[in-house]
Amino acid sequence: MRVDEFDFELPEELIALRPARPRDSARMLVIGPAHEGLEDRGVRDLPDYLREGDLLVFNDTRVIPARLFGKRLRGDAEAKIEALLHKREGADAWYAFVRPAKRLKVGERVEFTHDLWAIVEARGEGGDTLLRFSVSGPALDVAIAQSGEMPLPPYIARKRPADDADLADYQTLYAREPGAVAAPTAGLHFTPQLLAAIEKKGVGAVHLTLHVGAGTFLPVAVDDTQAHKMHAEWGEIAPEEAQAINETKARGGRIVSVGTTSMRLLETAAQEDGTIRPFRGDTDIFITPGKRIRAVDMLMTNFHLPRSTLFMLVSALRDTDEMKRAYAHAIAARYRFYSYGDSSLIYRRDAA
Repeated sequence: MRVDEFDFELPEELIALRPARPRDSARMLVIGPAHEGLEDRGVRDLPDYLREGDLLVFNDTRVIPARLFGKRLRGDAEAKIEALLHKREGADAWYAFVRPAKRLKVGERVEFTHDLWAIVEARGEGGDTLLRFSVSGPALDVAIAQSGEMPLPPYIARKRPADDADLADYQTLYAREPGAVAAPTAGLHFTPQLLAAIEKKGVGAVHLTLHVGAGTFLPVAVDDTQAHKMHAEWGEIAPEEAQAINETKARGGRIVSVGTTSMRLLETAAQEDGTIRPFRGDTDIFITPGKRIRAVDMLMTNFHLPRSTLFMLVSALRDTDEMKRAYAHAIAARYRFYSYGDSSLIYRRDAA
């Protein structure tokens, strides 16, 4: 498919720079079963669309302060370096998108603080660089937490710097497994009150982990989707979580994915019949229209960038033209877009 099929015009003023307060006061566009059309609702109305026996699937990854600022010394010459960590590659190594990448060579040293430095071990395309750090394991986690900055999405970072409010705002209520460099943003809408209302409805919940990488923000730089390469992300579905999902499906309950990250991992682990196997490892799944959705019945997700892999993913749930019409409605109704923006609830094309 041509990437320009997934393009649309978005007024820049609809890009949210701060989240709704309280979190569950955000709006929610319901893209219901085909015969029901669109509904303008709010995130607090989510329980109205759930049934007893349904199951919400949350991503419990925790965002780390993954943007590091340092310097490269070459003789008397010094160059400022910014590294955005995006995938851990061992106890003492991370892949990072480095800027400006042309200033680094394999074998050179980058100093971030007096105690934290890294050797450039390998270079790839688009500034992708393998950094081997001076400390390892938990000590590296602590060093990154102390010296790093919260990695806001580029469309927010271009307009304002990260601040103390983002330390809480850009983290889900249930985040517990450190390793993401971008938040699973659909989950940012949940509050204790909303979770309690969902539980009261008789809806279950499980947690999986997908450490979201910075590759989620990279533009699709090719003309055809078949030529696009996804960056791998690490994820895990524990055996007991897979069992809960499969038991829900066997009872006729619906699987409601909270966010595209949860959906990508579920579809990675899905068998042909839609059942889920336990999973632990990397996934680079690329979901586009035409790919059969096997595990997920409904998806709660924010509004995504034009020409992005995530807009392609939501189009796979329904139809590209249908999703473009839904997004046109959202734009006309002044919904807020992207990570800190409003939400949507999308039924799979053949789900009831």
